[in-house]
Amino acid sequence: MDVNIRDVAGDALTLSERLAALRQLCRERDVSTLPQRLKLLQSLAHLLVDHQAALAEAVSADFGRRSEVETRVLELFPTLGAIRHARHHLPRWMKRQRRGVAFWFWPGQAWVEPQPLGVVGIVVPWNYPLYLALGPLVSALAAGNRVMIKMSEFTPRTGQLLAGLLERYLGSEWVQTVNGGVDVARAFSALPFDHLLFTGSTEVGRQVMKGAADHLVPVTLELGGKSPVIVTPGFSPARAAAAIVAGKLLNAGQTCVAPDYVLVPAGERQALLDAIENEAVRRYPHWVDNPDYTTIINPDQLQRLEGLLDDAKAKGAQIHQVNPPSEDWRIRRAFPLTLVWNCPQEAALLQQEIFGPILPLIEYDSIEAAIAYVNQRPHPLALYLFDDNVQRVRSVLRQTRSGGVTVNETMLHVAQGDLPFGGVGHSGMGHYHGREGFQAFSKLRPVFRQGRPNAIAWMRPPYGTRARWLLKLMLRR
Repeated sequence: MDVNIRDVAGDALTLSERLAALRQLCRERDVSTLPQRLKLLQSLAHLLVDHQAALAEAVSADFGRRSEVETRVLELFPTLGAIRHARHHLPRWMKRQRRGVAFWFWPGQAWVEPQPLGVVGIVVPWNYPLYLALGPLVSALAAGNRVMIKMSEFTPRTGQLLAGLLERYLGSEWVQTVNGGVDVARAFSALPFDHLLFTGSTEVGRQVMKGAADHLVPVTLELGGKSPVIVTPGFSPARAAAAIVAGKLLNAGQTCVAPDYVLVPAGERQALLDAIENEAVRRYPHWVDNPDYTTIINPDQLQRLEGLLDDAKAKGAQIHQVNPPSEDWRIRRAFPLTLVWNCPQEAALLQQEIFGPILPLIEYDSIEAAIAYVNQRPHPLALYLFDDNVQRVRSVLRQTRSGGVTVNETMLHVAQGDLPFGGVGHSGMGHYHGREGFQAFSKLRPVFRQGRPNAIAWMRPPYGTRARWLLKLMLRR
């Protein structure tokens, strides 16, 4: 199925026509040069700096309310950091890489040269519509590709604004931005891109991968999962609470790497509960009209979160909502931090990714039991460990698998421009950010140049004395 959409000028184009136009440009024009790529990245930086207020306002309007500071810190700042990092390192990334040549092929030469893949597709979720569109775009442009971006239908204002700005600053010959609903998203994901990056749920990621398989399109899947927090025995409740509350309540928990649940030593749960509540009240003394707190994006997501709590309560869980003013938060979808304990394992709250400001706490008897609990579940996108014991930290890292790890904080591994970002297993496949992002959107083409003399020529039929003598040397221990 193809879908008619309209570009910034209002012209109706099918998705296939857009892709064909970009692919034609790839064929007709030389591979983009270093100066050209640097100029594109600098233009993207100008876009963000020049229009940061308008972008923050658009995101806030799509959410109902989103802190302007959060948008600048969580979306604009890391994107600008990625641009600076790419511009600084791009000359080295683009260089051919010399590789070793085995003795038998001397005096040949071997090297790897990165080439653009062609046209890259990027599917963007609603929770971070700027960073999760522009972060991959930085990597794709640095690698010399042309790009099509599908924005989420749940952030229409952001999508329309960004489409116009990208057209203005980068040009439609480099970036095409698509807005639309589920039908458009489905058709977009089925296009024969040279690479497709999808960020979203594991369930939808499976469908995207199936669609991409029809055209053998390589995919990078940035999914989600239940990212655990392990607080080790004796660790300061106040220190842990400060980081947990920050990670859980930024964007109201609507973050793929937000802490999903906390594993706490037996006997220390109440101290951590108290510390988390105190920290939350200190940071967010009220919810409804708090300009620093983000609302749940739409009524459907609000209903889903309330359904998780209703199910947990029906199964015997204890629930405490941190809401000292007793505000009617539903009028603004300003869902307060909600703490849950004694929750049975069969509850949906402990089976599904929460993606909101609900935090279950689970007691464990030993660090081995905590590790086993994590390992019995699909590999998470992130793991958070609070421990000052270096040896124990190494042990936990060695025995667990996750997309990434932050020790004694939350989410900060994602903010490091030189670290790759990606999941493992059910939380995703592939990486981007930094050098790994450049490589993900490049074909690392191997090249071998044979010199003279060419000893391997002796190994061609008819096999005579020289071939057998050479083979005897080659097959020694």
